[in-house]
Amino acid sequence: MNKPIAGDLLAAPDAHAAWQQEYAATMVADKEVANRSGIPIRPLYTERDWNAGERAQALGLPGQPPYTRGIYATMHRGRTWSQRQLIGHGTPAEYNERLREVLAQGATAISLIPCNSVFRGYDMDESHIELLGTCGTVINTSEHMDTALAGVDLARTSCAQNDPSPFTLLAFMLATAKRRGVDWRQVSGTSNQSDYLSHYVANHMFFRIALPGARRILADHIAFCNQHVPRWNPMSVVGQHMQQAGATPAEAVAFTLSTAIQNARDCIARGMDPDDFLPRFTFFFDISISLFEEVAKFRAARRIWTRITRDLLGAKDPRSWRFKFHGQTSGVDLTRQQPLNNIARVTVQAIAGILGGLQSLHTDAWDEALSVPSADGARIAVATQNILREEARLTDVIDPLGGSFYVEKLTDDMQAEIERVMKIVEDAGGMYQAVESGLVQRMIGESARRFQQRIDDGEQIVVGVNAYQVEEDSSARPINPRPDRTAMEAHLAAFKEFKARRSQDGVQRALDALARSAGDSRDNVFGRVVEAAEAGCTHGEICGTLRRELGFGHVQAIV
Repeated sequence: MNKPIAGDLLAAPDAHAAWQQEYAATMVADKEVANRSGIPIRPLYTERDWNAGERAQALGLPGQPPYTRGIYATMHRGRTWSQRQLIGHGTPAEYNERLREVLAQGATAISLIPCNSVFRGYDMDESHIELLGTCGTVINTSEHMDTALAGVDLARTSCAQNDPSPFTLLAFMLATAKRRGVDWRQVSGTSNQSDYLSHYVANHMFFRIALPGARRILADHIAFCNQHVPRWNPMSVVGQHMQQAGATPAEAVAFTLSTAIQNARDCIARGMDPDDFLPRFTFFFDISISLFEEVAKFRAARRIWTRITRDLLGAKDPRSWRFKFHGQTSGVDLTRQQPLNNIARVTVQAIAGILGGLQSLHTDAWDEALSVPSADGARIAVATQNILREEARLTDVIDPLGGSFYVEKLTDDMQAEIERVMKIVEDAGGMYQAVESGLVQRMIGESARRFQQRIDDGEQIVVGVNAYQVEEDSSARPINPRPDRTAMEAHLAAFKEFKARRSQDGVQRALDALARSAGDSRDNVFGRVVEAAEAGCTHGEICGTLRRELGFGHVQAIV
């Protein structure tokens, strides 16, 4: 009689019971395990947890609804993700120098990070010079943008602008394109910080204009870009801010999808067809080190978005159903202690995003927890993606974790948790009202408190912080040098000279037209922002005008 093979043993009716008995005898002090979203994690998953035959329709195939396995048939096997490194430091000329280096090292798209003074909505002559350029590039005019993007073919290179409302950076780029003779219909990229709701909830520095005004400007921005810059993605719905503020991965997706629903409804209320604007909706997510949870998060998000766009929003074009997202490895997971360990953390996060099916990726530099990334840190971050693609061969197989009992069950569990949180938001009147009332902020704050408590109690190990600590000489940590003071002073002097020699009458006419537009719902505010950029108006002048007309973006404390 032949001996049974391994497969026969696994199929035996009592095999699972035998394993459970042996496991229980060995793991006497077994503790309950849950991921960051609070979903219980079992020690083993089998076909009892996820039956491939029963769930085949929910799984689907790449490029086919519900897109669990990816939004394109070929995914990374046919075209890998865009390597979109976020860089920004010093003057536009210094940015351009570093940009050329990063492109030469393999980055395939551009992402511009402006100075914090720009994020706050002010010009450089309204800020302390010691602070200028320390966290991003000082871009205040279309001439500055022209310098920052010198040598870049705007008709061929996708460019993400980290550009909150009223989107002056895109306006400056469009003015630059016009001067260079580039048709706006060829310009591609993303307004990477267009999500005013996430700014209000979790990134107050970005919140320049009161909620109602920001809501109006975003809808105008989407309408203008759809008509005049059709290859541009005017809506990037941001989950990153909320997850970095403390939302669990499931909550971050739920709030992000609820925001997308809110913005889509606002566009529909203006008379726009869902299939005209939804194909240009994109998403921006944080990728934590919780690898399998992040993979399941993205797979579940694709499935839910397909249902939302078809059944709730009435989109008929398959392009509207696709959940396109950019991922950034989570800076929250990086530590100042033993900072070189961050290279391993970023690598794990990047693997999670790639296996989760992202469309573009930014990998943080290992020294990002210390300062603006150094040139060496940025090179390692780019090389990390190259190694994962070329050496680790993560692009060989589409959705390589698909069919795993654990990953598929976890995807189902994450979907259920995401939809549970979305219902809370919907019952509160939708994302706008949920944010306005402080509901979302309170939920994020509670999740942040719980996670920090786990770290404080030692339940969540952070290497070098609450375990595996070593004595370190903090003075030996490399810190990226501050921007060159002489170069910044020259940049400031040139800016003041520019303001003095431009057409003052033209500037005033453009700002007056912008102010009138803010009070006229029939006019497109963003169109007036573009005209102001072309007339030589500065970033601070444009933001200041709209602040006066639409209200300042004060964020009240939520208790």
